[in-house]
Amino acid sequence: MDVNHILIVAMFVTFILLLFSGYPIPFVLAGVSALFTLIGYLADLYLGTSTGVDYMYVGMVVNRIFKLMDNWVLVAIPMFIFMGLMLDRSGVAERMMGSIQDMFGRVRGGLAVTVTAIGIVLAASTGIIGASVVLLGLLAIPTMLRQGYDKSFAAGTVAAAGTLGILIPPSIMLVIMADQLGLSVGDLFMGAVFPGLILGGMYIVYILLISFLDPNKAPLPDNRSPLSFGVVWNVLKTALPAVLLILAVLGSIFAGVTTVTEASGVGALGAIVLAAINKKLDFKTLKEVIHDTFNTTGYIFGIFIGATCFALVLRGLGGDDLISMALTGLPFGSYGTIMALLLIIFLLGFFLDWIEITLIVLPLLTPVVASLNIQVNGFGVVDNPEMIWFLLLVAMALQTSFLTPPVGFAIFYLRGVAPADIQLGHIYRGVIPFIVLQLIALTMLVIWPGLVTWLPAVAYGN
Repeated sequence: MDVNHILIVAMFVTFILLLFSGYPIPFVLAGVSALFTLIGYLADLYLGTSTGVDYMYVGMVVNRIFKLMDNWVLVAIPMFIFMGLMLDRSGVAERMMGSIQDMFGRVRGGLAVTVTAIGIVLAASTGIIGASVVLLGLLAIPTMLRQGYDKSFAAGTVAAAGTLGILIPPSIMLVIMADQLGLSVGDLFMGAVFPGLILGGMYIVYILLISFLDPNKAPLPDNRSPLSFGVVWNVLKTALPAVLLILAVLGSIFAGVTTVTEASGVGALGAIVLAAINKKLDFKTLKEVIHDTFNTTGYIFGIFIGATCFALVLRGLGGDDLISMALTGLPFGSYGTIMALLLIIFLLGFFLDWIEITLIVLPLLTPVVASLNIQVNGFGVVDNPEMIWFLLLVAMALQTSFLTPPVGFAIFYLRGVAPADIQLGHIYRGVIPFIVLQLIALTMLVIWPGLVTWLPAVAYGN
């Protein structure tokens, strides 16, 4: 190994070790980058090496950060965060929970189906798994336990439904993926629709099946009322505003009427209107939502800056070439290499949030995917269909990782808000069947890439 390869390995090891120190991740990323830029400069100065990073490289990093902050697509991030937080405060999800439960009250497992349906709606409105898992945990688990649901079944349903936010558009992660790799956000959003709905549908089928086979896991409520027009109308009245807002945001993007940035503004404004209609809009609520939006956005953009420094220094040392050589040399064939890449991302999901993986790891792996010569049918319409397909595989692999014991992010989000009698063991046992369903869905996407590319091709074919 030459000096550059040693520095690359040392840089990764240092980063991983410092993750466990408790320091904020943006500072860890930027600090490690500055440290190894200095080491590379000193090695060139005193050891006669040629690492490729020196004081001139620092200027390139600064220019890249300014260019990053000048990107209008990223304005969509705080707008979508605001939209999700305002919908949370507006009480829309809470009202939907009660009305949909009334409609499914005569169906065994109906409450769990309700949780999954609301998880799909929340995923399409917030795009943040932490917000979805926490909100569903607070709203649903006490009700499920009072109705006599099995603790593991209830916890697994809530955790799995909450993680749909990473996949179903307008997922913030998909916005960042598209921006980092120069892809169409509309293509990526449209490509995610079928995988998200398929996975949500698989959850619902599993819930109904297990409730039928083992009634003790999901008993019927004692005070269930018969289905009537009034119950259905109440569901429409509570769910329709949120659904229309989601359709307005996604529909305007898919139809080409607005950019993602403009559509995010429509979503933020619509969330304010819904809060006002529900009489939940006041100065205190608005102040809290704006504060939380700034807080979350600042965290994300801090990681943006740190990850930009890290990625550029790593690239200056030749990290992308080293990783490409190592992965393309694997004796697994094209699809075997894809599975190896997904396994790497799955394992990284135990330690890193999706933001670091998207900003640091994906730019290093995508050249490997491009070199595999895998042909994905874009139906003559979708640009770079192979990369759209791969990114949706990555999104589903990360979703599985965040749900997998012992350190899945969704598990700890849920543990933080669940009642005291819900232990980690209950959550671990509850999520396992949903992990199996996610792996089945991931396999389906690998075998049939058209599940990703067909819808954007049809939508934009004319």
